[in-house]
Amino acid sequence: MAPFHLAVAAMLLTMILGQLPPPTDEVHPLLPTWKCTTSGGCVQQNTSVVLDWEYRNIHTQSGTTSCKSGSKMNPSQCPDAATCAKNCIVDAANVYTSFGVTTSGPAVTLYHYVRTASGLVSASPRIYLLDEPTQKYVMLTLLNQEISVDVDLSTLPCGENGAFYLSEMTPDGSKNPNQFNVDGASLGNGYCDAQCQGYCCSEMDILEANSQANVFTGHPCKGNNCDKGGCGYNPYGSGQRGFYGVGKTVDTSKPFTAVTSFVATGGRLSRIERKYVQGGRTINSPGRIESCGSEGSTGGMVGMGQALGRGMVLAMSIWNDAAQNMAWLDSGNNGPCRTGEGTPDNIRGKAPDTHVVFSNIRWGDIGSTTK
Repeated sequence: MAPFHLAVAAMLLTMILGQLPPPTDEVHPLLPTWKCTTSGGCVQQNTSVVLDWEYRNIHTQSGTTSCKSGSKMNPSQCPDAATCAKNCIVDAANVYTSFGVTTSGPAVTLYHYVRTASGLVSASPRIYLLDEPTQKYVMLTLLNQEISVDVDLSTLPCGENGAFYLSEMTPDGSKNPNQFNVDGASLGNGYCDAQCQGYCCSEMDILEANSQANVFTGHPCKGNNCDKGGCGYNPYGSGQRGFYGVGKTVDTSKPFTAVTSFVATGGRLSRIERKYVQGGRTINSPGRIESCGSEGSTGGMVGMGQALGRGMVLAMSIWNDAAQNMAWLDSGNNGPCRTGEGTPDNIRGKAPDTHVVFSNIRWGDIGSTTK
């Protein structure tokens, strides 16, 4: 799921970025991942991460004047895509740490806030997994497969969301009604999701979580008709109040591994299952997803499985929610957080170092990624 400010920018600016002159070579932080089989084990992949293009500075070619005006392009510089291409240039995002993104070996850390000379700045980054040799997105085909990731979200308080999810973007990041750039993946271009931000596409939220609550949710689409609410499983919301959280069965004060399996029967997705590994112990989720809305209207489980079979792009982000304070994730019937506890101001004041770490990403045959 995408924060609203990114969605607005994506819809308004995608047309422009595709026309702009390319930036100087951007160095994508390396993030090795592994593709696994039951017969051959896990093979390391040459992968990196790329920052979503909305974060990039777009300015005049002759100086440093911004070509943006808020979430829109400045009409004096950019009345249309062709004129904007003549007047403006997009900068490479080479210093990923300034956008709240750091990598170390197989781990990537996303910080919501970044300290600068002028104080604490909200970065709230979103990144995608990129295949370094081709400079295209890695397409994960996960029907009847699994994906595992080590997660540390111990610093994520109520109202914060460390998201690890799949979007049915195109490999080159080019699919968009107003998109012209066929090599957009290297600039983090072409975002879409089931909220139709950018454009409509199927989305699989593998993990949306903080230290207090988590949910995994399928959002299939049939054309432009998407299951925006989705079919999800939240342990707390399902009555398993002691399963997930600080000091609970899955102890979020410590790192854990989340393993998500997309089980198919006769070539059709039949269930989505979750297990956790922590401290050498395997912990099965008390619930799973076996239905997902209407097959006729939004595609249902069949449609979700078809998207997984075609291939989806891995996205990772950290964000909070001024409109709802992430109540749909962690308060009321969904989690133990108090109403209003998850406001961005509260998070900024009490947890300015809030961050999430995703590491050791592996995908492949069911049962092969945690051996």
